[in-house]
Amino acid sequence: MSYYYVIGVRMDNRIGNAAQFQKVLTENGCKIKARLGLHETSAELCATDGLIILQPYGEKEEIEQLVKDLNALEGIKAKMIDLN
Repeated sequence: MSYYYVIGVRMDNRIGNAAQFQKVLTENGCKIKARLGLHETSAELCATDGLIILQPYGEKEEIEQLVKDLNALEGIKAKMIDLN
């Protein structure tokens, strides 16, 4: 059976929070098929907040736990979208 889930993540203070965020992603590396990071950037600006979109893999309970782990981090707000 195919599962269609997406996790949307809003990160504040990218520079300060990126290391802990990356640690959680690394610990769950086999549960993440794709990752897309978006933030505002130009010659004058590199935004301190950003949006990350994850395509997770696994059972719904595992994905919900990943979202919970992400939300436990400072400056992170994650939501799972169920497209099944």
